[in-house]
Amino acid sequence: MIQRTLTEIEAMVNGSGLHVKFLNQQINGVTTDSRHVEKGNLFFPLVGDKFNGHKFVDKAIEKGAAAVIWAESEINPPENVPVILVKDTLTALQDLAKGYLEQLKPKVVGITGSNGKTTTKDMIAAVLETTYKVHKTKGNFNNHIGLPLTILSMAEDTEIAILEMGMSASGEIELLSKIAKPDVAVITNIGEAHLLDLGSREGIAEAKLEIVKGLKKDGLFIYYGDEPLLQDRVPSLSLSTVTFGESHKNDYFPTNIIQELNGTSFKIKDTEYFIPVLGKHNVCNALAAYAVASYFEVKNEAIIEGFSAIKISGMRLELVQGENGVSVINDAYNASPTSMLAAINLLEDLKGFNQKFVVLGDMLELGENEKEFHQKVGESIKQDKISHIFTYGKLGREIANGAKQNRSDEYIHHYDDKQALIEQLKTMVNEKDVVLVKASRGMKLEEVVNSLI
Repeated sequence: MIQRTLTEIEAMVNGSGLHVKFLNQQINGVTTDSRHVEKGNLFFPLVGDKFNGHKFVDKAIEKGAAAVIWAESEINPPENVPVILVKDTLTALQDLAKGYLEQLKPKVVGITGSNGKTTTKDMIAAVLETTYKVHKTKGNFNNHIGLPLTILSMAEDTEIAILEMGMSASGEIELLSKIAKPDVAVITNIGEAHLLDLGSREGIAEAKLEIVKGLKKDGLFIYYGDEPLLQDRVPSLSLSTVTFGESHKNDYFPTNIIQELNGTSFKIKDTEYFIPVLGKHNVCNALAAYAVASYFEVKNEAIIEGFSAIKISGMRLELVQGENGVSVINDAYNASPTSMLAAINLLEDLKGFNQKFVVLGDMLELGENEKEFHQKVGESIKQDKISHIFTYGKLGREIANGAKQNRSDEYIHHYDDKQALIEQLKTMVNEKDVVLVKASRGMKLEEVVNSLI
C-alpha cells in the first residue's frame, strides 16, 4: 500500500495548506470509508448526491486516521490532525492513484467487458502469478472510486497490476483507462448489460472500447474476435491487436473442449489445458488469459500450472454440495441474457445427474426490451434437458411465460415470494439432482443457494 510523507502527498494531489510541522509525517494507506479506517490511514471524505464524507471525518480521526484530505468548499476543517486542502476530494484520490502508478511503474493489464470481467481477471492473475509479483482488483472495486483504491493498496514491489474496469455509462471507462494507462487492454465480450443506460449493443461496444483511450502507445489490445461490433470498429483504431474466440480465424482458439464435473479441459494449438471452472464459455475467458500470459512471455508449463490453480470469485458458476446429496451451481452474483443462456447450456450439457433444476430470476437494467429478453431465455430451455424450471420476480415471470411455449405448466413454477419458492424446491430435489441458481445481484438468489446447502 502507499506509504508517503504528507509533503509528497500534497504534491501528488495538487493540494495546499499543510502545516509546516506535519511536512515529514508519513501516512500508511488510504481509505474513503470511516467505518474501515486503520491506524495511520489518509482519509478521503468523498461527496455524492446523497452523502458527504466530511461529516464523518471526526469518526475517521477517532479510529486512527493520520491525516485528512479536505475540500476547499467545505467549512470547519478539523484542527487536531494534518489537513491537505484540494478543490475536489474524488479528483485528488484519482490523481494520487495516477501518481503512485507512475512512481512504481508496474506493467498494467486493464480488463473490461459485459460478462466475464472478474473471472478473466482471476484467470489472468493465476497464470501471471506463476512468474511475476501480481496485484489485482479485489471484489468489485472496479469503478471511479474502487480502481484508485485498488491501485493505492498495491505493494511497492508489484510487477504487474491487473485492473478490472466496470461502467454504467459512457465516459466512465475512458476515465479509468486514463488513470491506469494500461500496457495491455482486454475486452472479454459485448453483451446486454447496461442496455438501460446505453440504449443499444452498439452503444455498449463504443463504451467498452474506451479502454484503449489510455492504452500506452506501444500497448497491446486483446479482444473477443467473434464479436462483429468489435470487428467493425477495431481496424480504425490503428492498434497492435490479438484476438481470441471460438472460430479458427482468431489468433487463439480452443479445440477438444470437454466439460467435466470438476472443470473444463481444452487445447490451444497442440497443448492441453485444464481449468477448475465450469462452462465452455469460460474457455474463452481462459483464452484471453492465455493471450496476456503469452505477451508477458510466461512459459507454457507455468500457464498449465496457473490454470490448474485458478480460484474464481464467489457466486460465479460455483459448484457446491448441498443437503441430501443435491448439487448446486451458484451463479447468483449477476446475470444478463448472454451469461444466463451460457449457464443454462452448461447445465444441459452436464452428465451424471438424475434431475436438473433451474432457479432463474430477474435480469436488471436491460431497457425497453427487457420482457423480450426474458421470454427468449425461457424459450431456449430444452425440455428434454431440464426437469423443472423455477422463476422468481416480476421479470422472472416472463422467463416462465417463454418456457411455456415449449412445455406444459406442470414443469414450470413461478413465485413472487422467495420463501415459498424455497419451500417448494426443497420438497422436490433429491440425491444426485443438480440445481442452477442465477439472477441479477439485486434479486439476492444466494438465499436460495443457502437454503439448499
